[in-house]
Amino acid sequence: MVSKPDFLSGGSQDHFRPELQVESPEGELHLRFYIPSHQEFALPATGIREVMELSPDRITPIPNASPLLLGTLNLRGRVIWVADLGQFLGEATALNTDRAEIPVIAIEDQDTIVGLAVDEIGGMDWLDVQNLMLPTHVLDTMAPFLRGEWLLDAKKNQCLRLLDQMAILRSARWAG
Repeated sequence: MVSKPDFLSGGSQDHFRPELQVESPEGELHLRFYIPSHQEFALPATGIREVMELSPDRITPIPNASPLLLGTLNLRGRVIWVADLGQFLGEATALNTDRAEIPVIAIEDQDTIVGLAVDEIGGMDWLDVQNLMLPTHVLDTMAPFLRGEWLLDAKKNQCLRLLDQMAILRSARWAG
């Protein structure tokens, strides 16, 4: 009698070892990051042009500009505005620019590119926008720039807020 290999016979061995199965990602790819007040935000990866860590001296301050603007940056031959995202959203805590490198997220739409300086980059994550909830406990100055939030930990009141990059790019706050 010739025995068949296990994979043909449907033998008792489990055919797929769960630790080797790759989960298909749910939702869309997002970049997670923090502002100085330790709030966590996300932006869809599709609207991000570039993420960089820059020496503060690469950002040129502009006299008499809005205090939420850190200055301008030369991004591959294009001069773009760089804002302290926390202050742009109405947070009181200013970004600490007295450090070796500042994380800047360059977002774009058509011909418009702006830089958002943040406190810390958290990484990339697959997030399902169908699970978004209406934002709660949000500053009035922040609300127009939010698409919603995901509740991460109800006990700690910890949430991840999804920013609307189009609202940020089109904001009158860039004019000062």
